[in-house]
Amino acid sequence: MKNGKCNAAKIEYAFDCGYLAVSDQHRMYYEQWGNPKGLPILFIHGGPGAGFLKDDNRYFNADLHRLIFFDQRGAGRSTPFASLENNTSRHLIDDMDKLLDHLHISTCYLFGGSWGATLALAYAIHYPQRVAGILLRGLFLGSHQSIQHYVGGGVRDHFPDAWQRFISHVPVDKRDDIVGYYLQQMQSEDEAATEKFAYEWAFYEFSIYKLKLTGASIEDLLQEYSYKSLSPLEAHYMQNDCFLPDDFILKNTDKIAHLPVSIIHGRYDFICPPKYAFQLHERLPNSTLHIVCAGHAGSEPEIEEKIRAEVDNLSPFECIPVG
Repeated sequence: MKNGKCNAAKIEYAFDCGYLAVSDQHRMYYEQWGNPKGLPILFIHGGPGAGFLKDDNRYFNADLHRLIFFDQRGAGRSTPFASLENNTSRHLIDDMDKLLDHLHISTCYLFGGSWGATLALAYAIHYPQRVAGILLRGLFLGSHQSIQHYVGGGVRDHFPDAWQRFISHVPVDKRDDIVGYYLQQMQSEDEAATEKFAYEWAFYEFSIYKLKLTGASIEDLLQEYSYKSLSPLEAHYMQNDCFLPDDFILKNTDKIAHLPVSIIHGRYDFICPPKYAFQLHERLPNSTLHIVCAGHAGSEPEIEEKIRAEVDNLSPFECIPVG
């Protein structure tokens, strides 16, 4: 069912924001945008550690959608900043559930890109009764194979320069555990080393992020996303196989097979190769796969256009308030 042209009304302000204590240590920052009575959509940012951005609302319609944005543990405005303590996939999944309870939302759509897509699928597998459907962009499965592609040299054939710069900061005798070495340096008491390795980790990611990149645009991305949380949290999750059993998502697709799932993926996504999106699509009978001429970033024009089209086609449902 059509809901009208997506993004017909500009979203200019949040109608609600605050902090939710999700543990004795962690406080989650969240915002709600759009129509308080609109179709609820939970936006799940990438990284881990990237936090959500103000212009993440650009895909949606302020008149039709109730948008819930939140910063995952350690990311954005959530506190403590960049904390790795008690920060695992299961913690984040349960945080999302607590947030929906706090906002009295029983059912919602999930929207996630990259790591956000991993987390959306993992949440839906654990709590399928709370999910009306899932929109995914730049799918990352969080499997050992997909992690090794990203941080184990899978990109070297297409980005030998970016890969060489990434590993050049690691002593040759430590290159059997590149992620572990980066993480160790980012957690050291040497502030110069912490800054250097956080910067270089993020520089590597953004060097392979889009189809067309310049040095200036990489620096813009480094300013846009806080690499001081993105880098250590990404390394923390990659080092621990995203705190998921291997192939957790593909082995549990039966739990979400009834859900409508839209997958949007760049043909030239070198961070998350499209073969993983195709593998998921083959296992979900109610999924659609859109492979477009783009890289990984959600800001690629072809990806943005397809996201808006898919958001425009979301079907309304009755959302019975919780509590």
